[in-house]
Amino acid sequence: MFPYLPYSTKYSISNETFKIFLTIICRPKVLEITYLLVSTSDEEIEHHKGPPVFTSAERYKMVRAIKWVDEVVEAAPYITTVETLEKHNCDFCAHGDDITTSADGHDTYHLVKAAGKYREFKRTEGVSTTDLVGRMLLATRSHHSANVTVGDSERATFDQMATAATSRSPYTATCQFVPTTQQLKEFSTGRAPEPGEKIAFVCGAFDLFHVGHIDFLEKCYSMATYVIIGIHSDQIVNWYRGYNYPIMTMFERVLSVLACRYVSNVVIDAPFKISEQLMKHLKVDYVIHGVRTPVKPCPDGSDPYSEAKRLGLYREVDSGNDMTAYSVIERIIKNRVKFEERNKSKEQKELDRMQST
Repeated sequence: MFPYLPYSTKYSISNETFKIFLTIICRPKVLEITYLLVSTSDEEIEHHKGPPVFTSAERYKMVRAIKWVDEVVEAAPYITTVETLEKHNCDFCAHGDDITTSADGHDTYHLVKAAGKYREFKRTEGVSTTDLVGRMLLATRSHHSANVTVGDSERATFDQMATAATSRSPYTATCQFVPTTQQLKEFSTGRAPEPGEKIAFVCGAFDLFHVGHIDFLEKCYSMATYVIIGIHSDQIVNWYRGYNYPIMTMFERVLSVLACRYVSNVVIDAPFKISEQLMKHLKVDYVIHGVRTPVKPCPDGSDPYSEAKRLGLYREVDSGNDMTAYSVIERIIKNRVKFEERNKSKEQKELDRMQST
């Protein structure tokens, strides 16, 4: 995707949200480029864009866990300057083809563009933080109810924030993410386990991939350096989580997990109950579960880990982190009005930029 970029070049990739990091970083790394990832402070994001979902410390940990990131610069300025690139020995600053603006509506990359130190690439269609926020806000009045009913006001909010039909800017507008085998290949390590290497199998939803997942997977990686994740289907996750879960589709969750440096392989649409046949096929040494997540019985009342326990492969680890997908949604709900205003402002600034060019 970067045919015009030289090999062995150091780049600054400036962004502020974890979801977009994944789509930005995966392609160019094929060229063995060294990445210096720039992460902006909470105060800078609040001023120019609106409230961040994750704290700066959480974002720093998340971006360091991305397998294509080599270095991270913390608390970088929102508007990228040539001085910032030179300070960190970067040749270029790279960003997706969406419009990013400062609080006053100016291009956040105008300085590096003027200096000829900016490179741009196409974003992945259907991947949008704005869309994810819309999906979460859709559930704000229904996720405590056993009978999920989406009201007119909720639907209007979701449509306003997350559908192309009501969005006037092509950058804020979203479309459904449709994965391809090429994308899965780009995200996959393609590495088979080495002889004698410990192999761990972990299964779950991994919805809204967050720092709690990373802390858990880091602990798993300390036990086995080849970690296989079993991603449950949307139907299975909805069965044991209920309400509006999962927020992300199965393939969105698969790509999020594959981007983590602690993950070597993924089983797509993994069974809820782990069989002896599956464990033998994967040649696993451990089947790991997090102690902070309750184990839901199978529909027949049996333990999904019964076979792993019988074979002596079952292990439990404590991530030390209580964050869940629901925790992320609670943060969105708490700042609901701010997020709605942020997305409206973002779209208007994009339209103003489009009209001025």
